[in-house]
Parts: sequence; C-alpha cells; structure tokens
Amino acid sequence: MIKIDKKIVGYTVNQPAAEQESAKPEFKREGGGGNRAEVIRMHERLERPEVLVGSTYKVKTPVSDHAMYVTINDIILNEGTEHEKRRPFEIFINSKNLDHYQWIVALTRIISAVFRKGGDVTFLVEELKAVFDPRGGYWQTGGRFMPSIIAELGHIVEKHLIMIGLMATPELDEGQKKLIAEKRAEFEESRKQQDAFSASNYPEGAQLCTKCNTVAVIMMDGCMTCLSCGDSKCG
Repeated sequence: MIKIDKKIVGYTVNQPAAEQESAKPEFKREGGGGNRAEVIRMHERLERPEVLVGSTYKVKTPVSDHAMYVTINDIILNEGTEHEKRRPFEIFINSKNLDHYQWIVALTRIISAVFRKGGDVTFLVEELKAVFDPRGGYWQTGGRFMPSIIAELGHIVEKHLIMIGLMATPELDEGQKKLIAEKRAEFEESRKQQDAFSASNYPEGAQLCTKCNTVAVIMMDGCMTCLSCGDSKCG
C-alpha cells in the first residue's frame, strides 16, 4: 500500500515498452541513406499546407437547373526531389441548388478523409460509378449514359486521378479492339450499299409515285402531286 499525501491532479497508465511502441505508430520516411532523399508517403496525420493546387470541374445535368462545381485540391509530396508526387487531399462541391446540401457535405467530407488516409484511393472511382438513381439516369452531351449524379462525380474523380498520374488511362484489350474493328467494317460496308431512295433531288419526306415509281410525291395546294411526272390525285 502506498499512502498519497498530495492532491491528485492527473494520472497515466503504465504499459510495457512493447505496448507503448505499438500504441504510437510512427509514420516513417522511406528511402534515405547516403545522399538519397527521404520519401514522404501520404497519411492521415499529414498537416494541410497553407496553399494547395487543384482543379475545378463543372457538372451540368438535365435533372437540375443549376450546375455543380467540383474542386479537387492536391498536395505535393517530396516537392523538388526525384520522388515528387501529386496526391489528392480534399474535395469540395458547390452549387446554388440546396436540395441535396446534406448529402453533398457528407460525401465531400468522407471522400476527403479517404484521400488523406493515403494508400490506394482509386477504389472510390468504381464505388461512385456503381451508384444508380432509382428515378433513372440521364444522357450526357456526346451520348454517354450517366446512371446518377454520384456516378458522374465518380467519372470526375477518375478524370482527375488520371490527370495527376495516380490512375492509368483505360485502354481496350485485344478482343474489344477486334470487335470494334469488325463492327466498324460492317457499318462502312452497309453505307456503301445505296438503295433507290438514298439519293434524291426532291424534297425530303416525298412519297413514292405509283405512276412513274419516283420518290417525288408531295402535298401541293392541298393535293398529293408528283413533281416528276405531274400525276395528281385531284386530276
């Protein structure tokens, strides 16, 4: 028994040396040795610099009257050395549309936390692109179908990760390239086969004349008239 005569103002729990070392992991710098530079890896305890570089992407969807602006800021690791890398650090989404304000704030905070955690963050792309809107998606300009706004954010994150070199540009395998080449050849061959109605000097939408077999029958003065032979239903 130990008698304490003074007022207790604080306390700590004694732990074995091995447990103390495991409880406080150190984020070591890799590399080093000799004249080589030490490599700083991304981790959650890395402090945010005063200035970050980033890119802003505009998202205009037909399901909303207002555009969204997605900003992804990056941190430069090992700046000025041979190990310099650019890694995503945080994401912000701004819009005049406040209908989805709560989930936008929650989503940006979660994605930013994953970015700061470090490691392989490319899994976020597939997770976001796999989200489908139960009300249906929409078509982008250019013919790409987007299943939801979240999926479009996934495409934006993918575009940014490719731009900074964290992801490789997706490429088709040999089987896909062969299939596309075959379909392209079939389409070009079908374009060469011109039918009797493909080339015409008469107005678009003209019908076939039963008398001269020319696609030249149009509505004229309230009567169907052939511009080739002059045949008319009105006599």
